[in-house]
Amino acid sequence: MENKWKQWISGFGKKGKLPAKQQLLILLLAGILLVVVVSPVPDQKDPEIGTGAGQEETETEGGEATEQQYERLLEKRVEDTLECVEGVGKVKVMLTLKSSEEKVVEKDSQREENEITEEDSKGGSRVSEDRSLSHTSIYEQKSDGTQTPYVSKEMAPEIEGMVIAADGGDDPVVVKNLTEAVQALFEVEAHKIKIMKRTNA
Repeated sequence: MENKWKQWISGFGKKGKLPAKQQLLILLLAGILLVVVVSPVPDQKDPEIGTGAGQEETETEGGEATEQQYERLLEKRVEDTLECVEGVGKVKVMLTLKSSEEKVVEKDSQREENEITEEDSKGGSRVSEDRSLSHTSIYEQKSDGTQTPYVSKEMAPEIEGMVIAADGGDDPVVVKNLTEAVQALFEVEAHKIKIMKRTNA
């Protein structure tokens, strides 16, 4: 087979040496070889499942809500609730938080009491007590093996004050109803609730 190829190649330039079919076959093979050599080879890289930055962004989006997001969520819920009250009309609410969310970590308390009796050279005795109290945080183990403090209770942020603009904000009855509703929901003092008439702008 190799000798046959050499014969074809050596005689390719001599007129009438090779049949037309063989010359055409050689040209076709040479063209295919040229295409293979010139064509770029794509990089065989494994697709990235996820970068660190992407994972952090996902965790941030799916994590706990920020203080601003929590404020807006409360404002929207209050607006939707108060608009259902007769005579109130459209409502716009703005509130401020006194503190951020508080998490209470479970602790293991250990109390120790020791009583010590001391005798002096005169035959007298003195009793002293040694008391100590220590607290140790309790941890829980997650599925990935990490340990985090065990949260026994989560306390929502307290509301500092609230401003309500309502279509019926100039009606004393509506003002009274809105004030009592906010106090029932959040235990906010009456002087920290301001209700005004909403403009059409």
